[in-house]
Amino acid sequence: MLVSKLRRLPRMHQTLITVLSALVVLLLLVPSTEHQGHPERKFEVGKLYPLDIDLEANQLRPMAQDEKPVVPELKWKNHTVKSGESLAVVFDKVGLSPRALFQVVNADEGTKTLSHLRPGDQLKFGFDENNQLVQLRQPKSATETLVITRAGDSYHSRTDSKSIDTRVNFARAIITSSFWNAAEQAGLTPNQIMELAGIFGWDVDFALDIRQGDSFSVLFEEQFVEGELIGRGNILAATFTNLGETFTAVRSNKDGKYYDADGRAMRKAFLRSPINFRYVSSNFNPRRLHPVTGRVKAHRGTDYVAPVGTPIWAAGDGVVMKSGYNRFNGNYVFIRHSSTYITKYLHMTKRLVKTGQRVKQGQTIGTLGSTGRVTGAHLHYEFLVNGVHKNPRTVKLPEAQSLKGAERTQFKKFAAERLGQLSQFSQFLADNNTLINSSTDRG
Repeated sequence: MLVSKLRRLPRMHQTLITVLSALVVLLLLVPSTEHQGHPERKFEVGKLYPLDIDLEANQLRPMAQDEKPVVPELKWKNHTVKSGESLAVVFDKVGLSPRALFQVVNADEGTKTLSHLRPGDQLKFGFDENNQLVQLRQPKSATETLVITRAGDSYHSRTDSKSIDTRVNFARAIITSSFWNAAEQAGLTPNQIMELAGIFGWDVDFALDIRQGDSFSVLFEEQFVEGELIGRGNILAATFTNLGETFTAVRSNKDGKYYDADGRAMRKAFLRSPINFRYVSSNFNPRRLHPVTGRVKAHRGTDYVAPVGTPIWAAGDGVVMKSGYNRFNGNYVFIRHSSTYITKYLHMTKRLVKTGQRVKQGQTIGTLGSTGRVTGAHLHYEFLVNGVHKNPRTVKLPEAQSLKGAERTQFKKFAAERLGQLSQFSQFLADNNTLINSSTDRG
């Protein structure tokens, strides 16, 4: 119908319409110069499309291994917390506002620990060129540091940790005056000295039985952080020679307990001494003059002379038979350990347990004193086996529990290796001492 109408038009009109239509079609087909360099693209979800990025551009290069991100240099202020100082006082002293304090403390859970400062704590404040707090560092230990860093208008915390390098060291000494002095001169710390006495405390009475010429050797751990010694670890193996008899102890890697070379536990039912050897004095003597009456009377026990107030330990697990006082014994405690063994502790200043109470080995049951018929402060200690008084320092004690089966076989092999290390260190030290002595003689 449209075509028939066009045909009725004059020839010139038909020609003009045809030309105009052709021009419109051409204009539609020619792309716009505005979008010529960036054609419209339609993207579908889930498909990968290439990006027009110059991968050779410098800003996209990977960071070298030895290259560090550029961090603005900070000005640092160090502060050691003094007694009575709160975090608010510290912030004020380093020039920080209460608002900064609020922002830091309430940043996250990690920053809340700053509220619990103790005297001696170290704080390091890092400021930028505008004196704004950028970072706060607080060493928590030799291996951990709390780091609080500003990010925008807030702060966040993290804990930086350093790895511990554990090494093995060795000490050896021959006792000339006292065990404590010899151990100190050998380089052992007070904690190590007490630990060594604890390891052999079921076999040796360190209070009364140490003699000139006794000796010991110790293999122990040392802990380092970034090459700096931060402390001592476990005693790994040790030997102790007392009155001609040598005892050995090796620490198990599995349960942390100490056993001898054959896998028998060092821990026994009774301690040889119920008192700390550092404080201590008379020997067991079945016939002696009583210090008050002057008569010859059996002294069925051991006297430990030490300062008033020295703690007294239960020699073994048991139940308190009697905790009381009389004019001869003063304050005293009797402990039944089984149907076979009873221990007695006399002349105490204070009794810290009651009749019928159950006690553990090493538990403090009282303090040393001079109550009752005595001439001076001391602990009188008795050890009874089936009702008969025995010398607690020499009596045969119940056998230590042993490792069994494959566990014992495996431990014996391990113990031999440890004691071999100990022997090598001892030999090395002896050879060096020989060289030094011979060099001195020639000089």
